Amino acid sequence: MLPFTGMAQTDSFPLVSVVGKDLADFRIDNLGNYYLLSQKGELKKLSATGDSVAVFNDVRRFGKLYAMDVSNPLKLILFYRDFGTVVVLDRLLNRRNTIDMRKQQILQAKAVAQSYDNGVWVYDEIDAKLKRLDDNGNVIGETVDFRNVFDDPPSPEQIADADRLVYLYDPNKGLFVLDYFGSVRNKVALLGWTDFQVIGKKVIGRKGTLLESYVPGALQLQEIAMPAQLTGVQKMQVTIDKLYCLKDGSLFIYALNNLSK
Repeated sequence: MLPFTGMAQTDSFPLVSVVGKDLADFRIDNLGNYYLLSQKGELKKLSATGDSVAVFNDVRRFGKLYAMDVSNPLKLILFYRDFGTVVVLDRLLNRRNTIDMRKQQILQAKAVAQSYDNGVWVYDEIDAKLKRLDDNGNVIGETVDFRNVFDDPPSPEQIADADRLVYLYDPNKGLFVLDYFGSVRNKVALLGWTDFQVIGKKVIGRKGTLLESYVPGALQLQEIAMPAQLTGVQKMQVTIDKLYCLKDGSLFIYALNNLSK
C-alpha cells in the first residue's frame, strides 16, 4: 500500500554556515560532532563548535570507503564494501579493531550498521540474511533466509538500528522494518530515496529536491520542497534542527524546523 502523500508548506530555510573544502563525504553524530572526509582520504573530527578533535590518516588502507556509521559517538564504523571489511575507531579516531567479514564466510556484505549491543549488523547478500556480529567479528545471530520470506527479497543499501527496530532500505523495493528477532514489522514502498536515515520513529530521505519523512504504520508521507538547498547535493543529513548538505566539496548547513519532530 502506498502511503498518503501531503505537501508541507515550504518555509525559509536559512543558510547557517559553510564548513570545509575539497570534501568527499561527511557525517554528523547525535552530539553534533562533524566527521569530514577529504578528497585525499583524511578523516577529521570536529566538535559541535568547530574545534579540531582528531584526525585519521589511514582511511585508504582497505580501498575505497563506502560508508561511515557514527550513531554511537564513542565508536565510529568505517565500511569498505569491496573488501568486506569494517574498521572500528574510538572517539579520538584511534583504530580499535578491524573485522574481515570474509573470515566468517560473508563474501558479499551489502550494507552494515552499528547494532544495539555495540556489535555490527551486516546484510549478507549471498545468504540473503541479516547477521549480527560481535566486536570481534563473530556471527552471534542471524535471520532466516529472506528468500523464504519474500517473493522478491530486499537488497538493502542502508541499515539503521533505532528504537529497538532494524530498518533495511532498498531504493528499488522500499523499506523493511524488523524487530531484533528478525520478524518483519512493516514493509512500505518508499522508492527512489537517497540519504536514508532514522530519527526517533521517523524515517527520512531525499528524493530529488524533496525531503520526505514517514512514520511506519501511519500511512502518511510528508514532503518538503527545498529546490534551492537540495539542487546538486551529493549527500545530505538531517538532525533535529539542521540540514547538512555536501555540495561542491563543502558542507552547507541550513536551519531546519519541524521535519524531525
